[in-house]
Order: sequence, then C-alpha cells, then structure tokens
Amino acid sequence: MLAITKSIRQKKLNAKISIVISNNTKAGGIELAQKMGLEVAVVNPKNYTSHEEYEKQIIKILKAKKVDLVILAGYMKLLKKPLLTAFAHKIMNIHPSLLPSFKGLHAQKQALDYGVKYSGCTVHFVDESLDGGPIILQKTVPVFPDDNEDSLSARILKEEHRLYSKAIQLFFENKLSIKNKIVYIK
Repeated sequence: MLAITKSIRQKKLNAKISIVISNNTKAGGIELAQKMGLEVAVVNPKNYTSHEEYEKQIIKILKAKKVDLVILAGYMKLLKKPLLTAFAHKIMNIHPSLLPSFKGLHAQKQALDYGVKYSGCTVHFVDESLDGGPIILQKTVPVFPDDNEDSLSARILKEEHRLYSKAIQLFFENKLSIKNKIVYIK
C-alpha cells in the first residue's frame, strides 16, 4: 500500500486510492494510511454471521466509493464468491514467487528449500484458488548461494513494489484482457 501510494504521489501511477479496507484493527497499514490522509474502514469478520455477509459489507463500501480495481496488499484471506463475482477480473494481488510455483505462505523459504536458482514475484488477478488466478506480470530475481529467507525476501520486495504499480497502470490504461485464464497485454 505504501509503495503504491508513493507511485501515485510521484506521478508514476495514474490512479487514486479511494479507500483502504482492513479486516484487522491492529494492521500497521491502517495507521500508515491515516497518516497519509487516506480514508480507512475496518471490517471485522467476527462482527458478521457469515463470510458472505462480511464480504457483502466490503462490496457495499467498495461500490459506494466507486472502486474500479481492488488491490490486495497484505490481505491474508481467501476471497469467496460474493466479492469475486462483484469484482470479477478487477481484484489484483501480488505474490513473492514465480507462480504457479511456491503458493501460499513462506514462498521465499519454499524457493530456498527447493534450491531454485531464480525466484521472483507475480502480479495476478484473484480467483477462488490460492495464488492461482490469471498471471498479469512476473519479475525474476536471482537466488544467491548465501541467500537466506530475509535477504531473498528483501530483493523480491523491491521488485514487487515496481511490478505491482506497473500492473495497476496497465489495468487503468485498459491494456489487459483475459482469455482462458491467460492475460494478454495490448
């Protein structure tokens, strides 16, 4: 969120953040967003009788703000049908691996444990699967023999910040299309 906001303010990304939504009242991003003058909403799933009702509340907020694209940044829950249907092919996420390899948590550790020579990051549209939606962009990062999870994560994070803004810009320039789960860039 911070990197995307920075890209917008530096005019590297032509977009506007309408609202920052979190499911966690203690998320560090909430305080950061407020300090940057962004509107924030916390939607705690514990306050709803079902996951469907929880997502319907998020949809209500997003639609009231006329959001065109939902960007996940640190949101660690799988999305379900209500949100995925309301914003089909309009929800992006970034993952610290070259998907479809090393899905889920601790992707950098998974890559190191597997002994890959390259890792990286992937921006993708979100679907009902874990890190399995259509891939928009990827960036490789070399894995060095002396890497540990922290050093590899730091190098990947630098690329994530650049790549995510680039994917968002492509969306707003209407340069992305999807056919059979493959994203094409015009």
